[in-house]
Amino acid sequence: MIWAGSGFLLLLVSGIPIVLALGIAALVAIEFTTTAPISIVAQRVYGGISSFTLMAIPFFVASGLLMEAGGIARRFVNLAGALVGWITGSLYLVSIVTGTGLAAISGSGSADTAAISAVMTPEMRKRGYDIDLASAVIAASGSLASVIPPSIVMIVIAITANQSIGAMFLGGIVPGLLVMTGLMLGCWLFAKRGGEAYRDREPFTLGRLGRSFLEAVPGMLVPVVILGGIVGGVFTATEAACVALFTTLIVTMFIYREITVRDLPRIFLRAISLSATVLIIVATASVFTWIIATQGFPAMLRDWLTGVTSNPVAFLLIVNVLLLVVGMFMESISAVLILLPILLPIAQSYGINPVQFGVITALNLSIGLITPPYGICLYVASTVAGRRIEQVSRKVWLPLGCMLVALMLVTFVPAISLWLPSVLL
Repeated sequence: MIWAGSGFLLLLVSGIPIVLALGIAALVAIEFTTTAPISIVAQRVYGGISSFTLMAIPFFVASGLLMEAGGIARRFVNLAGALVGWITGSLYLVSIVTGTGLAAISGSGSADTAAISAVMTPEMRKRGYDIDLASAVIAASGSLASVIPPSIVMIVIAITANQSIGAMFLGGIVPGLLVMTGLMLGCWLFAKRGGEAYRDREPFTLGRLGRSFLEAVPGMLVPVVILGGIVGGVFTATEAACVALFTTLIVTMFIYREITVRDLPRIFLRAISLSATVLIIVATASVFTWIIATQGFPAMLRDWLTGVTSNPVAFLLIVNVLLLVVGMFMESISAVLILLPILLPIAQSYGINPVQFGVITALNLSIGLITPPYGICLYVASTVAGRRIEQVSRKVWLPLGCMLVALMLVTFVPAISLWLPSVLL
């Protein structure tokens, strides 16, 4: 266990890609602490990705890329502007609503952040908004893709926790909307004191809302198909991903007509690249988690935690702090694959529902997407805005505070994450 943990941390700090850090640390640990043959690595790598459910990931990734290239993001921005563009701090609110909408169709936080930032930042700069705060807010909006279905992180959590993907998807909807509401309220309060730049410029009209809604309706078919099919028992999560990709192709090629056959190879090659990145992490992490399990670390951690406290509230506070710190330094899927198999059995021994614990994990790691030094969504937003990460980091306190409040509510009010699954499943 010491070889695996210390080797992994040393490699991670040295800047080596996380997939290599996981694989090399596991190899060293197998060589020095077990009698298992080295061929166990190949077996565990294959076993880690030999899953029908994991096949959903490349289809969801390809569907999300098609949506962003096919004009759906722009139509969601227009719809969000018609809904909240008349309120003080309107462009902040439009970014948040758009981020929530895109999260429901893409599952990729960094891609959503890039799409929103590219559309919204120029207008914010023109209107005199605080661009550093705008970038932080856009990054927080993009990070909602980790919580709101069809979240790739939620798929991995469901598989790792041996839970229904449909239940996990439904469990993330209300917490995601809670974060959205908190972000909007925080930005509105900031804008109220921010001066004339944040005053609304365009009045609300039903005509504009109706036109924007009709334009966005075809794009909304995708989340309806995904959730409706899974919840209704029509198809599995993997089948839902295939249907989502087929639906997206029809919408972007034949309704919006912004993608042609010539664009497809480029989009699909990028989808293959992104999916391979996720799946190779899953594969190498499965070797690492096997080593940790065989060395008895889960039992050691369980004994330590139960020795420290027998109170589930205190346990959840400890877990939140741990996951927030891990999210600052580690990619979300890797963190899930390493920590969830250890923490979930302990949580269940405290009587905590696995779906609630999965949502808590996803929300913690989504916060990690806007907290340096990892903070990939923060990096994307600052890069698109042409700002240094240090400048944007100084303004991350507002969205971070809103997300932490939502995290505490989800942690200590189980109904927030469990109500919808209990009603619909």
